[in-house]
Amino acid sequence: MANQAQGSEDRLELLLFDLGGTQRFGINVLKVKEIIPCPSLTRLPQGHPAVRGVAHLRGAPVTVIELTEAIGRGRPQPEGECDGSIIITEFNRSMQGFLVHKVDRIVHCDWKKVLPPPVGTGLGSYITGVTDVDGALIQILDVEKVIGEVIEPVDPEGELQLDEGERARLQGRRVMVVDDSLVARHQTAHTLEPLGMECLMVRDGKEALAALKSLAGEGALVDMVLSDIEMPEMDGYTLTREIRNDPALQHLYVLLHTSLNGAINTEKAHKAGANDVLTKFVPIDLAHAVARALCA
Repeated sequence: MANQAQGSEDRLELLLFDLGGTQRFGINVLKVKEIIPCPSLTRLPQGHPAVRGVAHLRGAPVTVIELTEAIGRGRPQPEGECDGSIIITEFNRSMQGFLVHKVDRIVHCDWKKVLPPPVGTGLGSYITGVTDVDGALIQILDVEKVIGEVIEPVDPEGELQLDEGERARLQGRRVMVVDDSLVARHQTAHTLEPLGMECLMVRDGKEALAALKSLAGEGALVDMVLSDIEMPEMDGYTLTREIRNDPALQHLYVLLHTSLNGAINTEKAHKAGANDVLTKFVPIDLAHAVARALCA
């Protein structure tokens, strides 16, 4: 039963869609709340060109982003038209809608078969990984990058209200940041480096594990690991289990930092051996979580 449960944690469900061409894209099903036909939208004056407007979903406003415009793939729909489907997502504690040409289906794949975008193909800008489904290359969308570029982020400066004792104890502490999203890595560094911390950046669990073993061999191990969950080649759950199974690493504090909301992710994180789990991305929450880990 244990192996069966672990196997289910290593599986990824992707919702496939296209933007009007032959290329299919994928998004983690756990981020998807629902799929709706494109409703009437309220246009925002002076908004980002990729924002088609605001939909009102059961009384709640949802910003609708046209993906073709946001990532520069395909031809945007003419002004005033809204054909296709909207994928409503819950991400970073808020809801957004992504306008796509057509939703295809849900597929299951193994995290180990999700690979980084091939170097030199031009896929890396808005894609966190690729995988093969029925002989076709599926590109997995970097939702964090799209949202970070289209929706103005909250600047964390001035929000990190830690006491002087905590700030002093964080000076010079080293944290390995593991995330396949460049935007997420930058956000994390922008939060922790002003606190005097050193951030070592890696892009997936496989790279992180190799780096940790190398650092342990040099006697220069980091103070904690701050890892995303969904990453190509090795996800955060597997990375955490590997850390706990290695005598040289098993003492490390592991904080899983994920855009996936819900108790199910917290349960999986603790089962894998994580010390704590935190939903992205609120800078003050991250600062306090790191302070709890390193200043106790």
